[in-house]
Amino acid sequence: MNMRSFWWLALAFTLLWIWLQWTQFQHKNTQPPAVQPQVEGQTSNLQDVPAVVDEEVPSAYLTTQEVPVAKSQIAKGQRITIKTDVLEVTIDTQGGDIRDVKLLQYAASADRSQPFHLMGDEGQMLYVAQNGLALQSKAVLPAPTHKSLYQAKQREYVMTANQLSVPLTWVEDGVKVTKTYTFKKGDYLVGLEYQVENQTDKEWAGSLYSQLVRNAYDPEHNAMMYTYTGPVLYDGLAESKYNKHAFDDLQKQPVAGYQTTGGWAAMIQHYFMSAVIPDQSTQNRFYAKPVGEGNYTAGVVEPVKTIPAGQTGVLTTSLYIGPIIQDKLEAIAPGLELTVDYGILTLIAKPIFWVLEQIHSFIGNWGWSIILLTVLIKLLFYKLSETSYRSMARLKKFQPKLKQLKENYGDDKVIFQQKMMKLYKEEKINPLGGCLPILVQMPVFIALYWVLLYSAEMRQAPWMLWIQDLSAKDPYYILPVLMGISMWVQQKLNPSAMMDEMQQKVMKFLPFIFTVFFMFFPAGLVLYWVVNNILSVAQQWYITQKIAAGEEK
Repeated sequence: MNMRSFWWLALAFTLLWIWLQWTQFQHKNTQPPAVQPQVEGQTSNLQDVPAVVDEEVPSAYLTTQEVPVAKSQIAKGQRITIKTDVLEVTIDTQGGDIRDVKLLQYAASADRSQPFHLMGDEGQMLYVAQNGLALQSKAVLPAPTHKSLYQAKQREYVMTANQLSVPLTWVEDGVKVTKTYTFKKGDYLVGLEYQVENQTDKEWAGSLYSQLVRNAYDPEHNAMMYTYTGPVLYDGLAESKYNKHAFDDLQKQPVAGYQTTGGWAAMIQHYFMSAVIPDQSTQNRFYAKPVGEGNYTAGVVEPVKTIPAGQTGVLTTSLYIGPIIQDKLEAIAPGLELTVDYGILTLIAKPIFWVLEQIHSFIGNWGWSIILLTVLIKLLFYKLSETSYRSMARLKKFQPKLKQLKENYGDDKVIFQQKMMKLYKEEKINPLGGCLPILVQMPVFIALYWVLLYSAEMRQAPWMLWIQDLSAKDPYYILPVLMGISMWVQQKLNPSAMMDEMQQKVMKFLPFIFTVFFMFFPAGLVLYWVVNNILSVAQQWYITQKIAAGEEK
């Protein structure tokens, strides 16, 4: 098999790896750490937060019991709607939880006249953000959980300034809690504050907990382009900090609870996420597990806060609900930008994205930015590609001699190999001379694939004419056809004398196979391959012509 056969097979395996391997290989899921010693001031009687979305939980005691129920049984009270410039949020007075979120700056895939529906508790979707105050089992003073009924002053809030606060109140047995959501203009980070007024003659002690609950339903799922949907936990102290815990894995082995300084818990899907982000300077307890039939949760319990009799205390945390945009996430919490999941090639992918983003800041069009980035990468590897193409060009130049050797000695493989190696030595041809350059470039190509696949900036980003969404497939399949044609032209520039008849037939079908394959790829990815192939054909043709004319030896 000659070097070019090696290249095509390497490319084929690479594409299969891109499509299939990622469905099996993710960041290594560490085993749930053993529960560490409790935070100072926190006793072992503190129960797990309520991880169910069904049964009523007495406000003075939080149980870990899980009872499978249908999602339609989630209790509902009055609905409060909040509208900012980027979010439309629905909060239910039953629990004071976020029950519905629409992203106003991102359109739905099916109907672009509608905003993207990220969270909800109607129809097939169950995806909500719950929170409350967890008490110790021996507590005598009450606290509201995500099942408690709150009171609200109004049912609708519209942002008219740079900040909008939505207060909810709960009162029981001398304890008054004011729960306030704070929204900022242009921001997907939502502040959450619990102000606890202890109007009794006893000490109050409790922890703020937050959890994300959802089922596996993902309306954006693309069977041809696998992307992860599910819980992620970030442990700021562990060697493997960023850990996915797939729904199926949680059925077998839930993460019962572990403590770490800082950290966060999230539910991610293609382009979008929600995350609960506690104080990054304190020790927090994280968990992820199934909660009823088909539902899962990921959350955090923050340290115990004690409020003396007659005093007022405040417990705070943050929620991020929105697109997975790297530069925004890096400023919120350590490691949150890892939700842009480039995998094991992150060290290569992040600089590539940075360059792509810088190009876009000047050009203002992601399609042209991809083209220019492809040109820059091609220039970066020009010399390596040149080595590969020069080797192929020399093989092609001496293809008649190779063909003659094959006709003369093809029946005797030993003699044929001897004669062929002698010819290579005389003509100073290295048949494998292009393999190393190709292997060196492969990680960059794969990293660029992940950049184009996972960057939310590409979602519904137009290029020109018929390509109005670089994250969707080409509606008229023009780019895949051009890619197939460019592959066919490239084949014509390559030597084939060393291939047997069966190999030559397989090679002839490859452009067609890859054309069909790329018909389901996002247009941005196909655009990259088309431009890369065109540049490769131009470079290879130029080198082949020079060697054929005897200008290079």
